[in-house]
This record gives sequence, structure tokens and C-alpha cells, in this order.
Amino acid sequence: MTKYAAALSQHPSAVEAVGECAGSLLERLDGMRPDVVVLFASEHHRGSANDIADVLQTLLEPETLIGTTAAMVAGNDLEVEQGPALSVWAACLGGSRARTVRLDAVPGSDGVRLEGWPDDLMASGTLILLADPFSFPTGDFLELCNRRVAGLTVVGGLASAARAPGDNVLIADQRTYATGAVGVMLDKTVPAWTAVSQGCRPIGRPFTITDAERNVVRGLGGTTPLSRLQDIAATASDDERALLQAGLHVGIVVDEHRAEFARGDFLVRNVTGADPDTGAIGVGELVEVGQTLQFHVRDAESAREDLRLVAASAVHTPEHQARAALLFTCNGRGTHLFGRPHHDAATLERVGDDALELAGMSCAGEIGPVGGRAFLHGFTASMLLFGDESSTLALP
Repeated sequence: MTKYAAALSQHPSAVEAVGECAGSLLERLDGMRPDVVVLFASEHHRGSANDIADVLQTLLEPETLIGTTAAMVAGNDLEVEQGPALSVWAACLGGSRARTVRLDAVPGSDGVRLEGWPDDLMASGTLILLADPFSFPTGDFLELCNRRVAGLTVVGGLASAARAPGDNVLIADQRTYATGAVGVMLDKTVPAWTAVSQGCRPIGRPFTITDAERNVVRGLGGTTPLSRLQDIAATASDDERALLQAGLHVGIVVDEHRAEFARGDFLVRNVTGADPDTGAIGVGELVEVGQTLQFHVRDAESAREDLRLVAASAVHTPEHQARAALLFTCNGRGTHLFGRPHHDAATLERVGDDALELAGMSCAGEIGPVGGRAFLHGFTASMLLFGDESSTLALP
């Protein structure tokens, strides 16, 4: 039997905060021992992270426990961007379907060595990953996963409470770390699936890359990218032209084996530069001739619409109904982007027939799949959703 619960406390005392969360979870889990506990703590509780983990381990007795510090902490429909906050999420999955993973990147004479990678790592299932952005090469790790365990879904985020290297706190069971990454490996039978909202909308139409080198696109549908962009601007509305000038993005199709492309098919990346003499553009991703590229724009309304559509299709469909969620959203979203607090958590928590048991954090980079491959994102809301056992056979 699956059962989920989430609790948030804004008490400034770590002792009181963890007591409030643990008490709420014990009551709502009806005495069941959780298989997974995930906690997110604001920087105010950084010095008490070890004590918080000890209390949760003692009172809840979870099979696995991970956590980290974050600039914003989310719980149910709230996002606490300022002030102390502790959010704790628990899942009862039926036992023996989750295990803790601790990873570290160790420099050596022949490059960086990854320590902690399980020899018996499952080829499928889900890895919830929390990483320190200063010390763990998350992008390289995800590329390694894409090559070696293509059937493994990776979702999570980079700790975001640090002002300097060493200030983040990562928690794995009853130990704390300042470097590396921690995670929970979920068996493929766990009813969990992902959704990624990259907060952009396409503009113009898609074109095939006809000339490229590494991250520079020189040809797009037989002419230069800047020529294509000028054509788009010529027919765009005043609002669209303003968005093009404010911050241009591109969407790169990850899986080309489709007749048409829609939301979720594009990996969104920044345009990093342009050469007016050659008409070429630089983008924040390696590209190849033959890939499909479409220009994208981002603003609050585009991000709002994209999240609503992605969340609605993921939370409530004829195939499965989500009951709980972990949310990993960008530091640049929240009040900074939307002009009001609680946007992402409230949108996701309320989109289904029933409120989701939700916990999450703001990240210095969000992890989630696009086109079946794991990527590190920015300005994204990456979500891991959980349902009943009846959802397992219908997972996307």
C-alpha cells in the first residue's frame, strides 16, 4: 500500500520545526514506517542539519533519508523565500524498493573519479539526486547516466543555500556532507513519473540545422540563423519583438523520431552570442547537423502557461492520478519572475482533483529528463510525481 505525507514548518527553532514536521507526518502516516524521507531546509537551519536528520531518523525510522539546504523551501502550496523553513516529505512504498546513494567526485592525475556509484546500479527506475554545484560535475554525471543506464530516470536539483563553496549541506541517512551528491534510488516498480516545465514557448517554426560546429549554429534550413530570426521578427507582434530582444532561447529536439514536435520535445537553451558578419549564433548546448531547432521566448506569462499545461497533463490523466510530488524549481523563478510568491508550488499542488502531498526547493540548476535523456536545466520546474500502485502499468 502506498501512502504519502508532507509537512512544512516555519518555526525559527530547528528543534520546534522538526518536531512539528515529524508530529504531522506520524499522524498522517497512521503509524506506517516510511521507505523514503526527503527534507529541504532553509539556510537558517544549516547548523542544525545533522540534528534534524537524527530526529527524523529516530522518530520516523525511514528506510532512506536524504536532504539539502536551499534558498527557497516549498511545502504543499507554499514557497518560503525569506525566513526559516523546513519541509519534510515521506513516502510509504511497500518496503525494499528504495536505497540511499552517496556520490563524490574525487580529482586525480587522470581526471575526476566518481566514488559511490553502485556496482549493481539498476538499469531502470528513478534516481532522486541532490548535488552541490561547487563540487559535483552534475552535467558530466548525467551524460554518464545517459550512456550507461539510458533507462534510468534522474530528477532533482542543485543545492542553493550557499554563498561560497562548502556552505551547502547534503544529508544522506544520518550523515551530513558539504560536497558531492546524495540520492535515493527507486525501483522501477515504484509508481513515479516526471514532468519538466522549461518555461518557454516556441516562436516561428522549426528548422533543420544545416551547418554547425560544437555549440555554434551557422546554417539553419539553408540560410543563416540570424536571417531566420529577422524573418520571425518581421512578422512578430510588438510584444513578441520585445521578448526576442529581452532574452532569446532555442529549443533543440532531443528525439528526432517524430512526425511533429510539441512541448516536451525541445531541450531549451540560451542563445549565448551572435556574429552579425556570418549570421551564426552560439547556443548553450552542443549541436549537430540534422538536428531540429526552433527559437523560443520566455517571460512570466509563457512560464505560467507552460507550467499549467505540463502540470495538468502530468498530474491528472485517464491513465494515472498523482497523489504526491517533489518540486525542483529555479532560483530565478518565484517572486523574481512572477511578481508574487508560491507560484510553482500552488500551481502544481492544486492542479489535480485532490491536493498533492508536495515538498520541494529552489535550485541552482534543475535536473529532469527531456526526450528520454537526463539534462541539467535553468529557469525550469522539474517535478517527480507519485501515484497509487494502480498507476504503475500506465506510466508514460
